[in-house]
Amino acid sequence: MPLIILAISILLLILLISAVKLNAYISLLIAALFVGLCNGMDVQKLLASITEGIGSTLGSLVLVLGFGVLLGSILTETGGTKRISDGLIRAFGPARAKYAMVLTGFAVGIALFYNAGFIVLIPVVFAVSAATGKPLVYLAVAMASALSITHGFLPPHPGPVAISILFKADNGKILIYGLIVAIPALLAAGILFPETLKKIVAHPPDGMFSKEIISDKKPPSFGVSLFIALLPVLLMGTAAFGSMLFPDQKRWLTMILFFGDARISLLIAVLLAIILLGVVRGISVQTLMDRSSQSLQAVALIILITGAGGAFKQVLSDSGTGNAIAEWFKDSQLSPLLLGWLVATLIRIAVGSATTAGLTAAGIMQPMVATMHVKPELMVLSIGAGSLMCSHVNDTGFWMFKEYLGLSLKDTFRTWTLMETIIGVTGLCGVLLLNLFV
Repeated sequence: MPLIILAISILLLILLISAVKLNAYISLLIAALFVGLCNGMDVQKLLASITEGIGSTLGSLVLVLGFGVLLGSILTETGGTKRISDGLIRAFGPARAKYAMVLTGFAVGIALFYNAGFIVLIPVVFAVSAATGKPLVYLAVAMASALSITHGFLPPHPGPVAISILFKADNGKILIYGLIVAIPALLAAGILFPETLKKIVAHPPDGMFSKEIISDKKPPSFGVSLFIALLPVLLMGTAAFGSMLFPDQKRWLTMILFFGDARISLLIAVLLAIILLGVVRGISVQTLMDRSSQSLQAVALIILITGAGGAFKQVLSDSGTGNAIAEWFKDSQLSPLLLGWLVATLIRIAVGSATTAGLTAAGIMQPMVATMHVKPELMVLSIGAGSLMCSHVNDTGFWMFKEYLGLSLKDTFRTWTLMETIIGVTGLCGVLLLNLFV
């Protein structure tokens, strides 16, 4: 019954948005209430679940979104983003801008969570699109595919690391095998797939990133602009690898983890951007803040929709939908690698969160892995591939991509959802092939 309710709730959500033309924020909350009530949740528990979903999603994300948009706005307003985009275009050539986005997304994605990486890089995508004339969706999918692949396959991201602990897998081997699996996934989702999307037109919110530069003075250098843009990546990457390499150095590790926190690292980057790109070049703090406030207003609706997506996801989880899927496969005789991928895929479809899908599937598969001849590192990767599959209306990443680019629901399915599915299927194929040789 929970799975039937899930299917009906998704259809309801799509009808409310596409047919009734109701705001996605309201539609998501109605769908969450529908799932909870149909599954027999107590009204007070249902409201608490919605509140928890919004709080847990925005509690960690709202500061990242706010600082990320401020950083992107300051870089754009002062000409820093144009400097970065010009440098990338010179290095790769306008015809290969897509490759620049894939490689940049992959490098940034190793250190950053998907949401933080997307927020840091999206202004660069806008700038490269404006400079080369390449479609915005075409470049955004190339960048987002690389971020998603690193999030699902590679340590030190929380999903692969947490699953590796459950399976007692070697993180070094996961990294090596993950890189091998990532290459065909990048080619399929980041290089080949965007070629089919050139006719899809983006309509980003007005004021998201201004095309006008505040000062007519000489723009900042490429080095300074790139340093400011990648500073959060450097700080978060240092924290991630520091915790793996020096787990016993508690005093130093505490400081490294503090400055490597996504919120703190973005705050530091914003403050340095104000000083190095603004004040040093004769642009007042007030001028920067006045211009950047337009970007904060543009992101307000994205924050609301993302929070509502978190509420929908939480109600699906608390109503027992994930547990219903687990019961389905408890006594299955499928290959462990295929089964792990399939369980993670169905839980991802049900609850939205890639990390939740991966960890839940790992908990189901752990007893099987202990009694079957399967490499735990490959099990981590197969579950990681499944956890990226079929992202749709219950995933906050879906709504971020949709709202930043101003896409219709249909076009978001055609771009984002299909991209994630290509990554998941290609990842599974890579794992199954790798299993023949290792």
